[in-house]
Amino acid sequence: MKAVRFSEFGGPEVLRYEDVPVPEPGSGEVRVKLAASGVNFIDVYQRTGLYPGELPRTLGNEGAGEVEAVGEGVEEFSEGDFVAFAGVPGAYAEHIVAPAEKLVPFNVTYVEARMAAAVMLQGMTAHYLTHSTFPLQEGQTALVHAAAGGVGLLLCQLAKMRGATVIGTVSTEEKAELARGAGADEVILYTQHDFVEETRRITGGEGVDVVYDSVGKTTFDGSLDSLKPRGYLVLFGASSGPVPPVDLQVLNQKGGLFVTRPSLAHYTATREELLWRAESLFTWIGQNNLSVRIGGAYKLSEADQAHRDLEGRKTTGKLILLP
Repeated sequence: MKAVRFSEFGGPEVLRYEDVPVPEPGSGEVRVKLAASGVNFIDVYQRTGLYPGELPRTLGNEGAGEVEAVGEGVEEFSEGDFVAFAGVPGAYAEHIVAPAEKLVPFNVTYVEARMAAAVMLQGMTAHYLTHSTFPLQEGQTALVHAAAGGVGLLLCQLAKMRGATVIGTVSTEEKAELARGAGADEVILYTQHDFVEETRRITGGEGVDVVYDSVGKTTFDGSLDSLKPRGYLVLFGASSGPVPPVDLQVLNQKGGLFVTRPSLAHYTATREELLWRAESLFTWIGQNNLSVRIGGAYKLSEADQAHRDLEGRKTTGKLILLP
């Protein structure tokens, strides 16, 4: 089978489209023939070595497809079932072996495989951010950075489901239109306006209850300054680079603020929680209550170009790879 692997850390050029053996499922495992794999910033972090790991390795952490074989002891799944997953390494491939406990079933009649692959990591991230890390309530206001990105568009929609007012930041008017279409009440073009000043203006000087920040280094200080007293900064990514060390006394000076750095693994730690988040998303998609924008579909062999486009901020919505 074909897979995208790398043997050294670096730019997109280190990715190689290679032949590797088809994996066999062991006890408690399932082999999935992938229909689509998701492209995420965590893949970039792993490729560059920001999140180090053993080499060589097959990239990718998210996908969806059809069960092809089951290992000993697997009772929940059978050949021909459709499943999706996030947090399973090796998804940039034609086949993957995954622990059965990491797989989520879906009905391909209501949610096509591409959509399932597109929503697992980013959709469950938006779910835990709005439902658990800072569970939004009606009347609260959220600032969403990168509001036209894959997570951002989903965050806007889920925040509106929770009854919140949403302010989004984007770089272009085209992206602003996408954010508004996802429910953002106000959109700030940070390339033209200072997002802190605009956020303060929009909120009448009060600031927001929560900032959902996937950008990191370049937005961190401004995110703190956009919060009302005792507000929450939820930092869940670092697309602009990691945040330097912070003097915690700053949080006191700016109003007794809270900062947290969660990850999806912390919020899908049990199978019950995993199923709750994923099945909620699949239900909303099937009911046309949640829109998932696939901003680009690349051949598996074009994974390097997908990374270039993602890092170059040329994309909106979700990027997927097709074997």
